[in-house]
Amino acid sequence: MKKILFSILVLTLATSCISTRNTIKNIDNDARMPNVTREQAFIITETAKDNKYGYNQDWPVNLGFMSIQTAEINVKRFFNALTGPKGEKLTYTKTDSCCPFPSERNNMGAGLLDIYEVTWEGLAQPKIIYINLYEKGAVMAPAGFGIKEQK
Repeated sequence: MKKILFSILVLTLATSCISTRNTIKNIDNDARMPNVTREQAFIITETAKDNKYGYNQDWPVNLGFMSIQTAEINVKRFFNALTGPKGEKLTYTKTDSCCPFPSERNNMGAGLLDIYEVTWEGLAQPKIIYINLYEKGAVMAPAGFGIKEQK
């Protein structure tokens, strides 16, 4: 049922006035999946130097290393690897999907970005992060986030 609803949504978006032109700039099909800790967090070693990474729909966090049916686990692994800038614990919520783009990794021929609202104690305004579960790319901490210390 989910697959049918998703297919209808993608078809509707693809045939509407929204462009399905691929504008994603940071796809890297040769990127390697980050290692995973026992706590189910990616081992992230660098923070993005480009302030657009993760914050802009053309520069999403690309987590498409698994089949789309199981890719949601990568979202958890990604956010489990991050903190606020001073080590604060994050909370995150998926708020929407947007921005259809062509993708060979989906049998419908298109993918959508997921939009997450991320907060931590002391943050005045939530951060909005775009996640791509269809394509691969280097996985980094977006600017303004910390990286959780590995145990």
